[in-house]
Amino acid sequence: MEEEDTRDIVIVGAGISGLSTAVGLHRLGISSMVLESSDMLRATGFAFTTWFNAWKAMEALGISEHIRSLHDRLQGWVVGPISAGNPSREMLFPESEEYESRCVQRKLLLEALADELPQGTIRFSSKVVHIELSGHYKMVHLSDGTILKTKVLVGCDGVNSVVGKWLGFKNPATTARLAIRGLTHFPAGHGFGSKFFQFYGNGVRSGFIPCDHNTVYWFLTHTSAELDEDTNPENIKEFVLKKIKDLPENIKSVVETTDLDSVVMSRLKYRPPWELLWANIAKYNVCVAGDALHPMTPDIGQGGCSAMEDGVILARCLGEAIKAKNVKGETEDDEDESYKRIEEGLKKYAGERKWRSIDLITTAYTVGFIQQSTGKWMSLFRDKFLSSFLSRLLLKKSHFDCGSLVP
Repeated sequence: MEEEDTRDIVIVGAGISGLSTAVGLHRLGISSMVLESSDMLRATGFAFTTWFNAWKAMEALGISEHIRSLHDRLQGWVVGPISAGNPSREMLFPESEEYESRCVQRKLLLEALADELPQGTIRFSSKVVHIELSGHYKMVHLSDGTILKTKVLVGCDGVNSVVGKWLGFKNPATTARLAIRGLTHFPAGHGFGSKFFQFYGNGVRSGFIPCDHNTVYWFLTHTSAELDEDTNPENIKEFVLKKIKDLPENIKSVVETTDLDSVVMSRLKYRPPWELLWANIAKYNVCVAGDALHPMTPDIGQGGCSAMEDGVILARCLGEAIKAKNVKGETEDDEDESYKRIEEGLKKYAGERKWRSIDLITTAYTVGFIQQSTGKWMSLFRDKFLSSFLSRLLLKKSHFDCGSLVP
C-alpha cells in the first residue's frame, strides 16, 4: 500500500464542475489534484446549451473566447407541438450579451478546461472507494490501494457521488422519465441556421440544436414504458423516430443519420430541493459541487451552466481562505488557523450555492412536469399560454453572474 505526499486540495471528478474548480484555483496560483475514475475525459450527454450565466463563468475562467470560436451563436427559438396540425412559434433573441446562447459540445469544453491546467493535475484511472478523517486531514483511499492525504476534499463526482454520500447526502430521486441524446455530424452542413428547435406534447419533449455549421445535438425525454435503460441503441433510435414522425423531414433526418454509437439513454434524476435545506454541503473541509450537489432534470438547461458557476465561486471562496495566511504572516505550523479559515471559506461557498441550487432544481422539475404533461386541460393551457412564459422563465433563471475569481 502506497501513501503519497500530502495534497492541499483534492478534487474528485474531472467533469465540468471539477475542472472549472481546478482551473479557477490555478488562475489564483493554487494547485490541486483532480481524480478521474475513467482513463480519459468523459463527455457524457454530448452537448448542452449555454446561457448568460455560463458565459460569465467561462469569462472568469479565461476560456470564453476559445469556446465561442468553436460554436455558433443561437439566434432564437422555434417552439411547437410534436403532433401534426398545430403551428410552431418563433422567438428571436436580442443581440445583447444577456441573451447569448450557444450549444456547446461537452468534449470541447472539457478539453479546453483541461488544457488550462498544468500537466499532471488530472490523475486518471483513480476511483475513490473510501474516505476517512485523520485530524485536520482527509485520507482518500483509491481502488488501486493508493491513499492520498489532503487538507481539502471537493466532490465533483456526479449524481452517485462518493463524497456526497460521505457527507450524508441520500441517493438522488429517480423520475419516471428517460432522456435520449444524440449528436449528428453533417459534412456538407446541416442547413438549420442558428435556431433552437423544441417540440413537446404526448408525454414527450424533444429538441434539435445546432452546435456549429456541421453538428447538431438532439434530445428527447419521455415517460414511455416501451423502453428500459438496457435497450440497445438501434431500438432507441427507432423509438425516437416513431415519436417524432409528424415533424418536418429535415428534423427527422437528424435522428435518421445519427450513428448508433452517438445515441445514449439515461434515467432522469434530481435532488429533492428540501434535502438541501438541512444537508451538509460543506463539513470538515469537505464539500460538493455540480451534479454531486444539485442534480436536476434538464428542462431549463442549467445543469452544466450551474456547474461552472459552482467552480468559479468555490475557487474564489477557497482562494480567499488560503491566500489570507500571506496577509496574516502565518507559518506553515499554524494548521488550526488554516483549517478554520478554509472551513469558513467553504461555509461561505455553501451559503452562496444553497438557495440558487434549490431554485434551479425546483424550477427544472416544475417546467418538465408542465411541458411533458399529457392531460387535456394542462396540454391546452400549456399550448395556448405557457410557451412564451416558459421561454422567458428559462432566460430569467440564466441571468446570474457568478462574478470574477478575485472579489
